[in-house]
Parts: sequence; C-alpha cells; structure tokens
Amino acid sequence: MGKLKEKTVPQLEALLRELQTEYKGWQEKGLRLDMSRGKPNTDQLDLCQGMLDTVSSKLGAVSESGVDCRNYGLLEGIPEVRKLLADMLQVDQEEIIVGGNSSLNMMYDCMTRALLYGVYGSDKPWCKEPEIKFLCPVPGYDRHFAITQHFGFKMINVDMTAEGPDMDQVEEYIKDPSVKGIWCVPKYSNPTGVTYSNRVVRRFARLAPAAPDFRIFWDNAYTIHDLYDEGDTLLDLFALLKDQGKEDMAFIFGSTSKISFAGAGLAAVAASKRNIRFMTRQLTNQTISYDKISQLMHVRFFGNFQNMKAHMKKHAALLRPKFELVEDILEEELGSLDIARWTKPRGGYFISFQTTPGCAKRTVALCKEAGVTLTAAGAAFPYGIDPEDSNIRLAPSYPSLEELEQAARLFCLAVKMATVEYLLTTSI
Repeated sequence: MGKLKEKTVPQLEALLRELQTEYKGWQEKGLRLDMSRGKPNTDQLDLCQGMLDTVSSKLGAVSESGVDCRNYGLLEGIPEVRKLLADMLQVDQEEIIVGGNSSLNMMYDCMTRALLYGVYGSDKPWCKEPEIKFLCPVPGYDRHFAITQHFGFKMINVDMTAEGPDMDQVEEYIKDPSVKGIWCVPKYSNPTGVTYSNRVVRRFARLAPAAPDFRIFWDNAYTIHDLYDEGDTLLDLFALLKDQGKEDMAFIFGSTSKISFAGAGLAAVAASKRNIRFMTRQLTNQTISYDKISQLMHVRFFGNFQNMKAHMKKHAALLRPKFELVEDILEEELGSLDIARWTKPRGGYFISFQTTPGCAKRTVALCKEAGVTLTAAGAAFPYGIDPEDSNIRLAPSYPSLEELEQAARLFCLAVKMATVEYLLTTSI
C-alpha cells in the first residue's frame, strides 16, 4: 500500500473506495466485541476459583493470628493480609490499610478527606482554598481524571515521556501553592505502559512543592503485572522519601483486582505511619471494618507474597499471547504506512496507540459502527479533550484470541479509513 501521505488525491480516493467495500463486509459480520476496559478474561478469573473453597464450615473463619473474621473490628485489616499487601507495595505492615475491593474508592476517599479536613500536617482543608490544581500526566488514567473533575479541581496536563512524566514541567508547576498533587501510575503506566525511570523517581523524591500539603497519588496498580519474566523494575519512591524525612508526601495505592477477582479483590493504601494514624481516626467515623472474610480468603489462597508473584506468571501466560497478537497485527497492517505509532508494553493491561492527528475520534466511531467498542478517544486526557485527537487506548485482555484478531484487524481498517478521509479533507 505504501506510505499514505505520499499518495495523490486520485490514489487516495481509489483506496478509500476499496477500504469502504472491505468495511461493509465487516459490518455484515454483526460483531459485538469489547476492548474498552482492562477487564480480565474468564480464564484469568478461573485461576483463583479455588479461593472460594478456603473458607467453609469445616475450615472455619478464624485467622492464624486468632481473629474471628466474621466479626467486627480491625479497621486496618487482619495482620496476615496487611503483611501480604505491605510486601506487595514494599512498605512496613504498620504503614498500610487494607480496605474493600476498590483502590479507586480508596483514592476517592483520600481526596474527599483532604477536601474536608486537609492532610496530615496541615489544619487547612483543601475546600477552603480559592482554587485547587492537580497535575495529570497525559495520556493517563481516565478514572483518575474523573475524580478530580468531579471535585472541580483545575487539571493541568503534564507530558508523558519514555521515562515517565516530564519532570521539568512538574518542577515548574509545583512552584504554584495552589497545586496540591499529582496522579501517577508509575509501573506499566495506564495507558502508555511506561515504567518511570530511576532518574524520574529520584526527581519525584526531591520535589519541594510550594504547597506544604502537596501529595503524590502513587497508584502502583501494576506492580507485579509483568508480561515477561524479565519485567521492569521500579525504584522505591517511599524509601527515597523516607531517607529525606519526606515520607508524608506520598499516598501509595494498590489492589488485587487483576490478581484475584476483579470485582471482589482487596485494595490498600500505604503511607507514612503519621498519615495512617491520621486516616484511621477519620475512617472510624466511616466504617467499623472492611470485609475480613475476603481478607482471610486471600491470605489462605496465596499464603505469602512469593506465591502471589508466582501466581501472576499464570496471568502472564494468558495475557502475553494477546498483546503479541495485537502488536503483530498492528505491525503487519500499519507498520509500513507511516500513519501511526504504538507502544509495546512489557506489563500492565494496555497498548497506547497514536493515530495521525485528527483521526482518533473517527477511528473509534468506525469501530463502534462495525461492532467493536473501544475506550472513547480523548478519555486518557483531562476533561476528555485530546488536543491532537490522536490517542486511543487498546485493552487486549478481555476478548478471546479469536475475537481479538477480528477486533485488531477491524481496528487497523478503521485507522486506514479515518486517515485516508483526513488526508483527502486536508488535501482539498
């Protein structure tokens, strides 16, 4: 097909007619495929099916530490599960609260408490500020941005690089005392797959914000979600902050949502002991305790963090062929056309795809009209506005391999159609 941008208008018109004919054939298939969210496939969920057998009338519901998990109490979580998730997030057991099934819920709660009561070390609630600004690396996680938009924060785009957020931009923006924090997915970032480099993490640890109540929301969602044995290594931000006596500045989040059951896993927030005590006092007015039966099930099923990491190799064996299939099809269909680029992540749940500027929304619409649902174009940017209309997040996990091949080939066709239409429009 050759490079599309080098074709004449008559060649583009003839090509568009060919692509439209092929597209009608796809529409006639009546597909109903979903690549919109990073949902585990049923095969992945089945890996933990045995967890449901770990609590029964025969086995009982008393933990090894003697906690009757059917009863009230232990707001921070049973000792065994605090140890398990503390090891996952590389913190001490006393530096973690294990909550319900949603880390996003815990982020929302942390933000709400900061608005109403402020954060540890500050007696001024964020809601008393005339304006609150939050830094948002882009492309980034749409649900993060939805929280800050919900509360009326002014969101500021920070460019993502191959090493993580552009730290020159971050360091400049935090000179403004109305900037209260930054969203981060530091390992296999959603959706780019980037793992923050050592240099970037060290610069995070050296931040000196004008706002004394500035917080890094460090959402380490994919900490053990490697696709390959030689996974990326993320420098320990919390340890670096501790070395400088600045550990209060970070809230660290994680969950087992893509380790055990997506809708019935465990979430956790880790922070300095001062932050944990501060949050716990507030949480006592919100709940008596979280679901300790689920905590007990996870502890009995995994036993320890090493077993959890071994379990994730089973997930990788199911996910890796899907990512490689999509990457191979993208290269086969689009690699020589010079109209797009995409990431090749070594972990996590997403591929970040960049169309020719001005083509993302049209590509997503064409896919939808032929039966493949993608995340909305622009979703990876605050307010849903991608300045270049270029970024699309692909989520290969949920469809079967057969479905995924169909979805990927239709997606490539849609990219080609949208690009040819755009080139024809701009050539006239």
